[in-house]
Amino acid sequence: MKVKWLGHASFLITADNGTRVITDPYQSSADGGMVGYAKINESADVVAVSHEHGDHNYVSDVSGNPAVVRGVGSHQAAGIDFRGVESYHDTAQGAQRGPNTLFCFTVDDVRICHLGDLGHQLSQATLDEIGEVDLLLAVAGGGPTIDLPELNQLVENISPRVVIPMHFTNENCTYTRYTADDFAQGKASVRRPASSETSLSPSQLPQTTEVVILDHAL
Repeated sequence: MKVKWLGHASFLITADNGTRVITDPYQSSADGGMVGYAKINESADVVAVSHEHGDHNYVSDVSGNPAVVRGVGSHQAAGIDFRGVESYHDTAQGAQRGPNTLFCFTVDDVRICHLGDLGHQLSQATLDEIGEVDLLLAVAGGGPTIDLPELNQLVENISPRVVIPMHFTNENCTYTRYTADDFAQGKASVRRPASSETSLSPSQLPQTTEVVILDHAL
């Protein structure tokens, strides 16, 4: 399985059989959007959308006539089972910024959880619903999402084998509070491939949590 960070909260996950999943496609500033990443120019079989904000739901830029997965519950698309777990974009059960769906799915025996724009700590019941995670795609910028100290605790609670930060402050995203370096600070194992892409397989996953900081592709 290959994981490519397009930018913001959008990843292209490509299975060994060629199936392509894109998470949370953003509306580029070129189209009047909030983030400065270039327009998404990838095709996909499936697009998973965590919530209905323009920096996460701009499906129209994705080619290939993908199936679109939204909302809480069980979904199947392109032979992959997606489980949408209820959460919120804020600490007020969505009263400020609305609902958010955590998507859990497995590609090539690697268990993935994408946090979307999670805005709060998760209960033990929700952690149990998520289950074991090999790859956590973690919103790390704070500001309108979960603050960094709470995120660090959440990563410890989930205990993924690999965590890739997303939705953090850089030249293309200026409304969040923290950078990837802020997230990496104090972490025992941090890898920077100097690439937008990394490969993962069950046999090569680290035994303890490793932070992988990717360059944005767009």
